[in-house]
Amino acid sequence: MSLSPSSRSSLVDFLHELADAADKETMSHFRRPVQVDNKLEGGFDPVTVADRDAEKAIRALINAHYPEHGIIGEEFGREHDTAEHTWVLDPVDGTRAFITGIPLWGSLIGLMANARPVLGMLSQPYTGERFWGTGAEAWHSGPLGSSTLKTRSCTAIPDAIMMTTAPQLFSEEEQPTYDAIEREAKHVRYGTDCYGYAMVASGRCDAVVESGLQIYDIMPLIPIIEGAGGVVTNWQGGDATQGGRIVACGDPRLHEALLKKLSRVPDASS
Repeated sequence: MSLSPSSRSSLVDFLHELADAADKETMSHFRRPVQVDNKLEGGFDPVTVADRDAEKAIRALINAHYPEHGIIGEEFGREHDTAEHTWVLDPVDGTRAFITGIPLWGSLIGLMANARPVLGMLSQPYTGERFWGTGAEAWHSGPLGSSTLKTRSCTAIPDAIMMTTAPQLFSEEEQPTYDAIEREAKHVRYGTDCYGYAMVASGRCDAVVESGLQIYDIMPLIPIIEGAGGVVTNWQGGDATQGGRIVACGDPRLHEALLKKLSRVPDASS
């Protein structure tokens, strides 16, 4: 399902309003003393007051302006999530980067209509950047001005610059396939979180390969990358909206080449 032009325009304006609210909360804590709590027993999954307060601020605006809409958020779960329109929120994607002062985190805000991504936003307030898209178009604004986003041409893995947040994302079963791809690629960068996907949409790199993602990690990024001319799927070539194993590419031909390798890894859900 797509949005009408008038509805899309008003919702894009609202998307920026939500990003403004998130920016205010996250920037009040970035590079300042902040308590870090751990959500994961037997591991490390950090969360801070910035994550919680930003999601509260976004939720309050959605409930005030669109009370009939659903919400899926990382910190406070699901609310009316069977609604025709549902917002998907990751108030600080890249909390590990956030707590170490590295500006590669971002607030992710997405909208689904009948379970399909139709709007997405990545806001990085420290650098003053925003990336947003509708699935058909995508844009960027920042210190150097504003522009339409467009992915770049790259047809083969040996020519590709790839990104992933960390090699530790991959399971023992997944690691050999990912390692083989990394050895074949021209160059690989780590530690990028959501920002790597924005760089695919910007035509600065060619692919992101990751695993273990949740819906709020990827859904808001799909309309941005697709709007810039790229493609996002799971490793089997299917729908990426719910997360899991993800491959995002600027060029569909590179995506096809990567899928030939990634799809050999048995589906974790089977």
